[in-house]
Amino acid sequence: MSSINKVVLAYSGGLDTSVIVRWLQDTYGCEVVTFTADIGQGEEVEPARAKAEALGVKEIYIDDLREEFVRDFVFPMFRANTVYEGEYLLGTSIARPLIAKRLVEIANETGADAISHGATGKGNDQIRFELGAYALKPGIQVIAPWREWELSSRESLMAYCKERDIPVDFANAKKKSPYSMDANLLHISYEGDILENPWNEAEEDMWRWSVSPEAAPDQPEEITLTYKQGDIVAVNGEAMSPATVLETLNKRGGAHGIGRADLVENRYVGMKSRGCYETPGGTIMLKAHRAIESLTLDREAAHLKDELMPRYAKLIYNGYWWSPERRMLQAAIDDTQTYVNGDVRVKLYKGNVIVTGRRSVDSLFDESVATFEEDQGAYNQKDAEGFIKLNALRLRIAAGKGRDQR
Repeated sequence: MSSINKVVLAYSGGLDTSVIVRWLQDTYGCEVVTFTADIGQGEEVEPARAKAEALGVKEIYIDDLREEFVRDFVFPMFRANTVYEGEYLLGTSIARPLIAKRLVEIANETGADAISHGATGKGNDQIRFELGAYALKPGIQVIAPWREWELSSRESLMAYCKERDIPVDFANAKKKSPYSMDANLLHISYEGDILENPWNEAEEDMWRWSVSPEAAPDQPEEITLTYKQGDIVAVNGEAMSPATVLETLNKRGGAHGIGRADLVENRYVGMKSRGCYETPGGTIMLKAHRAIESLTLDREAAHLKDELMPRYAKLIYNGYWWSPERRMLQAAIDDTQTYVNGDVRVKLYKGNVIVTGRRSVDSLFDESVATFEEDQGAYNQKDAEGFIKLNALRLRIAAGKGRDQR
C-alpha cells in the first residue's frame, strides 16, 4: 500500500465513488485524481467537480467524450451489426474501453501509480476496465475497492459517509431509484430490485427513454438515414456528427416505443443476470445498417460477417476491445464497408423499425437480372439445370449407395 502515491479514480460523484475517494485516501494514504466522463448519460457532470473538491481532491478531470464515444467505439461496433446472445446491443460494454483508455492517459499525465473504479466483484465491468488498462499500460496497478473493503450494502456506505463527514445529500440518496442503472448515448440499463426475479415483469414507470409501444403515437414516422462507408452521416438529408446522429435517433425511436429489451444474459464471470435495456437509436441503426448492406455487400462477404459477428460481440462483452483479435476482426469488417453507401428509409411505429426503402450508387442489385419480366437475355435460365445437377451430385451418389438421406 505504501507504494501507491497517486490514484486516478473513475468518479461519478455519486455515493459509491464518493466513498471510494475517502477510502482510498484513508486506506492507501494516497492522493486521488478524479476523472468524470460525459458519454451522454443525460445528467450534469459538472457538479462532480464541487463534490470532488469537498473531498480534498486537487486534480479533477471532467471530459466531454460524446463524439469520441460514438465515432470511435459505437459506430465501429455497428459496422459489424453486433448483438450479444441475440438481443443485447452492448450499450454498457462498449463504453468501458473508452473510460479505461482515458484513465490510463490521465495516469500518464499526472504520474499516478494506479487507477481505481467502482465496479463490483460480481460483474463484467471490473473485467472490461482492467483488461483495457493492462492492455494499454501493462505495469499499471488497479485498485478495486469492492473486492477489498468490508462495506457490502448501500446502508453501510451511507453509514461510512456519516462517520467520516463525507458530503452526501442523504434525503436524495434515500429517494434513489431501486435499480442499478447505467446510461450513455447508446443506452440505459436497469438491474436489481424486482428484476432479480426473471418472472417479474418490469414496471412501466421504470423506463425512462421510451414510451410503451401501446402508448406510442398511432401515426408512424418515416426517416431517411444516409450512410457513408457504413456510418450514418445524415438524417433526413441533414448532415450530423456521430453523437448528434445517435441523440436524434434516440429521441425519434423513444417517442415510438422502440428499443426496449428484457433479457437474461450470461456474464463472463459465470453467472446469469437479468437486465432491462433501452436502446432506441441503436435499434434503428442496426435495422437500417443491415438494409443498406443488403444492397451493397457481396453475398459471401455478408455471410462471413454474420458468422464472425457472435465472436466479435463476445470479445466486446467480455472486455477484449483492445485485444489483437478484436483489431483483426475490425480491420476485416471495416474493409467490407468501403461500398456501404446510400440511403435507407425506415418507418417508426409502435415499437417497430420497418424498412420501406433503400438505394445506393454502389448497389449490387441488378434489376435486369432479378426481374420477373423479360430480361433481354441477361440471365439464361437453362444454366440453372447444370448448376443444380452438379450441386446434387454428392446427394445422388450417397442415395445410390443406399444411404438413408432422411
